[in-house]
Parts: sequence; structure tokens; C-alpha cells
Amino acid sequence: MAPNETPLLIVDDDAGLLRQLRWAFSDHKVYTASTRQEAIAVVEKDPIPVAIVDLGLPPDPDGASEGLAILAEILAVAPATKVIIATGNETREHAVRAIALGAYDFYQKPINIDDLQLIVSRAGQMFELEAENRRLLEAASASPIDGILASSAEMLRLLRTIEKIAPTNVAVMLRGESGTGKELLAQAIHKLSTRARKPFIPINCAAIPETLLESELFGHEKGAFTGAVKQTIGRIESADGGTLFLDEIGDVPLPMQVKLLRFLQNQVVERIGGRQPVQVDVRIVCATNQDLDLMITEGRFREDLYYRLNEVTVRVPPLRERASEVVVLASFFLRRFAAEYGRSVRGFGNTALAAMNDYPWPGNVRELENRMKRAVVMSDGPLLSAVDLGLAVSGEKPQSLGIREARARAEREVLQLALAEAGSNLSKAAKLLGISRPTLYDLMQQHRIGLDVDNRSQMRG
Repeated sequence: MAPNETPLLIVDDDAGLLRQLRWAFSDHKVYTASTRQEAIAVVEKDPIPVAIVDLGLPPDPDGASEGLAILAEILAVAPATKVIIATGNETREHAVRAIALGAYDFYQKPINIDDLQLIVSRAGQMFELEAENRRLLEAASASPIDGILASSAEMLRLLRTIEKIAPTNVAVMLRGESGTGKELLAQAIHKLSTRARKPFIPINCAAIPETLLESELFGHEKGAFTGAVKQTIGRIESADGGTLFLDEIGDVPLPMQVKLLRFLQNQVVERIGGRQPVQVDVRIVCATNQDLDLMITEGRFREDLYYRLNEVTVRVPPLRERASEVVVLASFFLRRFAAEYGRSVRGFGNTALAAMNDYPWPGNVRELENRMKRAVVMSDGPLLSAVDLGLAVSGEKPQSLGIREARARAEREVLQLALAEAGSNLSKAAKLLGISRPTLYDLMQQHRIGLDVDNRSQMRG
């Protein structure tokens, strides 16, 4: 939205003050109102990012009842609107009450235009940031398959492919880096198939020792080997009628590849120590992050097994190739973990958004999920920062040894310490630093501090 189109509502019964504020905010599309009815009519007509409301309005010019009523009605109609309360020194307790009722911030008369412009600017930034977070949460609805978040063109094409092949019985090989969600896609293939009511049996071929893999896959009879105290059904037999997911198929040793190939040729299982063949009906979906073509050339993977498993190949792109999806997925994880752990985190600050978009995500979706879980659990504020995610701030460079840069770093550190000590109360932080509140505003803007914390709580006092 262009600066001269950004809406701003000012509610006051002082015509002279309204003219002054309209001039001060000439870079906004200013709406004015002098009564509750006029104010609500504006909010109902257009989305209003920021509203300035005088507490002392008729019929209670010496109190705050009308101003507080307008605040409540604005937030009822437009909960996202940032309402800034105007108050005199003698009614400060009313301003504190307004904050408790949901006001974004307050300022005291007489008006300091520079201070008010800064508060309005920060309120507008917060409105846009929260709106972006809401848009990101809603973007996941573009996914054609329930349970899988996808908004990038790459993933949407992949899911269309999954929809096409799922109803068939072709063997599917999912190829992609670790952490890209291959097992989730395998489950989607199963759920969309005619076998959905039958078992989905996963087995991680890399996680089972070679000596146990045959027993895990094919099962064994009682007494077949030391410790075989009873008959055990293998994973293949357990998947009868359903889907067997062989994860990390490239880690299957060559001797086991021969036995797996024999099973695929006739869908017959022979348990270890058994003589009675068992006919099964199993669909195979497998996954790997290895270069099987190279492994075939090097003699580490059987070519005939490869063609049995690879009737259809689906390449799962890494997260760095679907950058538009990073924040969509992160928003989903944020919401899930905030609910799971009872945290009040509700979105991302500017540095977090920039850092997530710049980071290459070598661990893909699994790494993103783990970072989000840790950040939600450990964060104290409502908006996550790059630091919360353990990521470098966008554009961050190695520390310079220049005296000017060193002073700037020291100044930033002192500002952060003061804000932490003051619980993000700006008036208290300014007193700790021995500077005025407007000077603190300027320093925070200069050092880009406060963009990743709740500005509502930061502006109190």
C-alpha cells in the first residue's frame, strides 16, 4: 500500500487538534470522527490499520467512559486495528486500563508530533506484520492433499503427481534429501489408494542391523535361530493387502537385495526356518536420499531390483528449492507447537522472516520443524526473532575491528540490556540509560531494536 493510501482514523472532538493531526499525517489517508457512531462507521467501511482515540470525549469529557467504549467497539469490529489512546497527565490510570482492554499504546497530551508519528509508524508496522503472518497461515489451504502443506509450484506439481499414481498399484520410488518429508508422501500415496483401509507398514532399512533385517522383513518360525522363541510375522506379511514403505532402500545389503528381488517377482514370503510359502498382496513404496544410479555402476545396488522398485520415480525437492514455502511451513509449526506447549507466540518478527528466507535449510523440513519447536518453547515474546531460531540475521557480517563499529555494537548491547532489565518498558529503560524517551526511540530505530518484540508491551509507560 502506498504511503498516501495508508488509512489512519483520528477520533477527537477538538476541531483544531484534528486539523493539526491531519496536517502532521498528510502521508496517510486520514479519517476523522468526533463521535462513537462516526468512528465505528469508518471502521466498518474500510480496514483501518491504526486509530488514534481521545479518551475524554462527550458525554464524559472529564472521564474516560466514552473513549474506552469506542476502543472496545473498534476492537470488536476490527480486532487487528492498533488503537492508540490519547490521554492527559491526570488520567494516566485510564490509559493503563485502556492498554489492559487491548489498546496498542497511549501518549500523553500535550502532543509531541514526533513521538506520535513514531508510535503510529510502529503500530502500522505491527499491523502489517501480523497481517502477513495471517496470510501465511492461510496459504497452506492451497494444498490439494489433506495433511500436506504445499504452496510452491514445485510441491503442487508433486502432489498432482501423487494424486495420479496413488490409485494404481505401481511401485513408487521417492527420491530426495533427508528431511524432505518422503515418508509423509508415502503415507499420502497409501491413503489415496484403494488400499487405504489396509495396513501401511514402514521400515527404515538403515536403522536395522544387517543380521536382523531378514527377520524383520520376512519373519521367522519358532526355533529358527537362537532367541526365536515363537513364530513372528515379518513386516512384508504384516502389510498384506496394504502398502510396505521401504525407507532408505539404498542401505539394503546386497545379499538381502537378492531375497527382496525374489519376493517382488512373485509376492511370496518364506519365513526364516519355515518351509511353507505365504502368498501376499503388497504394494511397494520406497525412498532414498542416495544416488542409486551411481551405486549400480559401483556394484553396490542391483540393477534388476532397481527397475522392480522404480516403476515410477517421484523427486521430492529440497526446501531451498521451494523457498516460498518456508514461512508457510514455519507458521504451521509455530501454531502447532504454541498450542501443544501453551505458549503465547503468535508470529514472526522482521529478522526471523528475513533469516528464514536466506537460510539454505540443509536439514530441510525436519530441521525447520526442530528449530521451530525449540524457538516456541524457549521464546519469551509473542514474535520470534532470528536469534530465537538460531539463525544469523539477514546481511549479518563478521564483526569489524573499527572503533566506530565497536562503539555501535556496545551501544546496541547496552540498549538491549536496559530493555531487558526494564521488562521492555521504554520509560523505565530510558531512565536506566539516562536519556529521554524520544532519544531512546531514535536509538532503537537506528539499531533496529524492538522489531521482533511485542510493541504493545514495549510502548507502555
